[in-house]
Amino acid sequence: MSAPVRPFSAALFDTAVGVCAIAWSDAGVIRFQLPEADPDATRTRITRSRAGAEVREEEPGGAIAEAVAGVRAHLAGELDDLRWIPVDLGGVPEFHRSVYDITRAIDPGHTLSYGQVADRLGLPGAAQAVGQALGRNPIPLIIPCHRVLAADHALHGFSAPGEIDTKARLLEIERTPGFGEPTLF
Repeated sequence: MSAPVRPFSAALFDTAVGVCAIAWSDAGVIRFQLPEADPDATRTRITRSRAGAEVREEEPGGAIAEAVAGVRAHLAGELDDLRWIPVDLGGVPEFHRSVYDITRAIDPGHTLSYGQVADRLGLPGAAQAVGQALGRNPIPLIIPCHRVLAADHALHGFSAPGEIDTKARLLEIERTPGFGEPTLF
């Protein structure tokens, strides 16, 4: 018999990059949504059912209100690693959780390659599996999958709205070397 599906709450909020959304359980953040084309699309994505769970839109309080304030500040350029935000990864495969743990340890302004994440997992050669796990990251920004790049430092495969442009914008906000800097040509 499987465990009962817990209800969760969700809210939209304005940021310097547009309307983001957050969903949470009693244990922490279960989803984060970067801006879609419009707030209604963001709402639809964040409130989609989670295995039949009831979804309540409500104003965040406590730790989640603090998380929203931290995300707003970060996206406005007041860099924060956001590691203090509680996350609920219940139901996420163990390999993915391991990838997310390593990714969450990357400081703003820094990056790793997919291969480096695989090496830190003790699984050299698993770069593609790392990329697949990051492509399924339910909590982007808080679990900063945008800080993981291809071996050639190129921007590939970002599944959030806006794709590679969004990834580049997040790296620019975080003042990551090589992103958003003026070039000579």
